[in-house]
Amino acid sequence: MKGDMLMVNGYAGKLLRLFLDEKKAKEENLNFDDLKKYIGGVGYGAKLLYDELKKGIDPLGPNNKIVFTTSPLTMNTVPGGGSIELCFKSPLTNGWGESRCGGDFGPEVRKAGYDFIIIEGKAVQPVYLVINDGKVNIKSAEHLKGKTVTEKIEKIKNDLDDSNFKVMCIGPGGENLVRYANVMFGGRAAGRCGAGAVMGSKNLLAIAVKGTNKITPAQPEEFKKAVRMAMKVVKENPNTTAFKERGTIGDMPGIDVEGDFPTKNWQSNSWGKGEEIYNYFSHNNLIKNNMCYRGCPIACGRIVQVKNGPYKTPVHEGAEYESIAAFTAFVLNENVDAAVHCTYLCNEYGIDTISTGASVAFAMECFEKGILNQNDIDGLDLTWGNAEVLPILVKKIALREGIGSLLADGVKRAAQKLGNGSEEFAIHGKGLEAPAHDPRSGKALAVTYGTANRGMCHIHPLEAMGYDSGKMNFGMIKYGVPDPEKVDRWEEKGKGKIVKILQDGLIIPDVLNICKFIMYVGCTLEHIAMLLSAITGWDISDRDLLKIGERVYNLQRLFNVREGFSRKDDLLPERMKSLPQFGDYKDEGGCEIKNFEEMLDEYCEARGWDKQTGKPLPEKLYDLDIT
Repeated sequence: MKGDMLMVNGYAGKLLRLFLDEKKAKEENLNFDDLKKYIGGVGYGAKLLYDELKKGIDPLGPNNKIVFTTSPLTMNTVPGGGSIELCFKSPLTNGWGESRCGGDFGPEVRKAGYDFIIIEGKAVQPVYLVINDGKVNIKSAEHLKGKTVTEKIEKIKNDLDDSNFKVMCIGPGGENLVRYANVMFGGRAAGRCGAGAVMGSKNLLAIAVKGTNKITPAQPEEFKKAVRMAMKVVKENPNTTAFKERGTIGDMPGIDVEGDFPTKNWQSNSWGKGEEIYNYFSHNNLIKNNMCYRGCPIACGRIVQVKNGPYKTPVHEGAEYESIAAFTAFVLNENVDAAVHCTYLCNEYGIDTISTGASVAFAMECFEKGILNQNDIDGLDLTWGNAEVLPILVKKIALREGIGSLLADGVKRAAQKLGNGSEEFAIHGKGLEAPAHDPRSGKALAVTYGTANRGMCHIHPLEAMGYDSGKMNFGMIKYGVPDPEKVDRWEEKGKGKIVKILQDGLIIPDVLNICKFIMYVGCTLEHIAMLLSAITGWDISDRDLLKIGERVYNLQRLFNVREGFSRKDDLLPERMKSLPQFGDYKDEGGCEIKNFEEMLDEYCEARGWDKQTGKPLPEKLYDLDIT
């Protein structure tokens, strides 16, 4: 199939819809009335899925759809512009699902002529999709079944006899419908909510993309000026240097000290070993930093390896903070080599590092409390801190073998099956396993964890942690956010109102497919508005972006409301709110979350949501022009 490439307003101009059951593809024009309201990324993705999915569909059935989304700023020349956002109904939460992946795949989709790719139905046999400058082919993937991510990518590029193709694929975890399976682009993951399982359920193992089209800005000179200005801000910000030198894992020592380090399945918020772990990592595993896409001015990625020993691991990209924390603090493992090896295995087998580590921690506590016995766990030793069992469990989860099949469904479902009080320490929000930041370090994080549309995740609440504990304002003070330097991180009053504004502003990178870290290194909504206005030719202000963010957040909420979610699903696990059982903060009453319901009341009032149900009120939807 070859379509005419329509380039208008900074968009490639086309949506590609793939019907796997019919092995057909068709191009569609974009709805620019909706685009002006939702732009792209998780905004336009939410609009598409809210309009097209019926209530109650099986996330792993053929009626679910997965949308690969870009935006006008998905470009290598834009600071942070190398991302793809995947939107779908989550098989882990049964609610709104989204997952971002850094890299060159997103920009390449636009070069190939498309802004969005919608995958529907289910192929009879395993297939992969090839898109080359508007030409679309569906090829057999029988020879790819069971292969690791690296093996799949190499075989596809060999099949096509062209190493220039950008490939996203699932691993064995996705094929085996692990509910938190990811979709990989090299060493980068669209990691959370189970996008890989959705692809696996459709028998779609990979997508390969290549293109030569160029996106023309509506105002070329203004766009160049806006890019230069944003790039200057980024390069001059001191946090950029820190990201390059230390990456995300470089924050681990400080996070531990601040009480932001969930430890032993959330029994504590500090461990006292963060600096030790990072120092070992930086001296023994780290090779160099890396940019996830061509042109990234931050380059926070890590190229790592384990040179020798039982956990010998080849050179690869990975070992981010969340991943290493999940295989150290979560499970009390002090062997950093084992943690690096496990994160590598997760990527190769295509499963989310955070949910995997959390599921292992849950299993270890079940074993400790006698809820799981030796027969249940295939004779393994699930003692806290046992490094040797970790890679074994990673493989068992990915392949759904033995105890791995129980854990592959996530901690919420595992606890429902096991009972015996295990629900109390199955730590999740809306079914999504909690990441490696602790709301006892700053109460705004508690509100974002509770109200995050995709569940308790590591990206959307990050602005709250950065604000409360890190004292970053993200340029949001002008919109009503108090100066964080004047706000007590453990204060609860006022945090609901603050979180509402932070969420509206910091969802914009997800709407525009730009890395959220751009707002950590000085870029503000004003900079983003200038970039977007120049490339589209639309007159978009920073406050317009704030309104768009609010609209998108509410539409995603409506998606969840339709699926049966309500305010009760915004509640946090009791352990997460309670005084730590050990560590530096075990006697610090200030870190305990005492009035979470009152914080939710304040949040709902600020949002214009019904306090009892958590549902957006009609007048709010009218104000946001959500129909």
